[in-house]
Amino acid sequence: MAGTITLTRDGAVATLTLSNPDKLNAFDKPMWHALIGHLSALEADEGTRVVVMRGGPGSNGARTFSPGADISEFESERNSPEQGSSYGDLMDEGLDGLRALRHPVLAAIDGPCCGIGLAVALACDLRVCSESSRFGVPVSRLGISMGPTELKLVADVAGGPAALEILLEGRVFGAAEAKDKNLVHRVVADEGFEAEIAAAVQRIAAGAPLAATLHKRYVRRLSDPAPLTGAEIAECYRCFGTEDFREGYRAFLEKRKPVFTGR
Repeated sequence: MAGTITLTRDGAVATLTLSNPDKLNAFDKPMWHALIGHLSALEADEGTRVVVMRGGPGSNGARTFSPGADISEFESERNSPEQGSSYGDLMDEGLDGLRALRHPVLAAIDGPCCGIGLAVALACDLRVCSESSRFGVPVSRLGISMGPTELKLVADVAGGPAALEILLEGRVFGAAEAKDKNLVHRVVADEGFEAEIAAAVQRIAAGAPLAATLHKRYVRRLSDPAPLTGAEIAECYRCFGTEDFREGYRAFLEKRKPVFTGR
């Protein structure tokens, strides 16, 4: 059966669940199409405050994020340079959409997170993993390289020397080493994983959504050495004219929790 990605909502929290249980959530073509469609819907959803990306259980009940690509597709979908390039364009659309999404995205990683599964996690804004999670990019064993967008994600997050170690050795390694390589922000004990994900989601959702969007945009923009334009600088300060700004400082002075509306 083909894989899919489901989108569910619980108030201001949206969850994208990877589901290809017979293959431990390996990414296939239908999953990329589903992801792109869901990202389009989320971009237009003003009620969402945070998005969680996570893996559903494998058919044997095993915990997993995604071990990478569905290799069984290679013969039919990626069996020539032209097919490889076309499939790469599809993956790039999904990865770029994740990075550009206006809402914060938290990758909740529990179990294998390798290859393109790791690239998807790196395209998210925050990554929290369980102690039993495993990471790596063993694509050289398949005689292929990662595509340019995936390579840039690994190099930008881990740094060039660590990226080369990950790619050239093709090792699968544990959560502690992933943290050392900056691939994840936090490692959580298996028994406390769900509680920490829930707490992180609450913290993110409690913030002003306009501020979150600006933080996402400008942290990435400032990695570009080109100076900010006057218009870009002005956009950072438009928040001082918003309803959320007035609600935020008034709530602070009144010693109550703010209720942000995204306006």
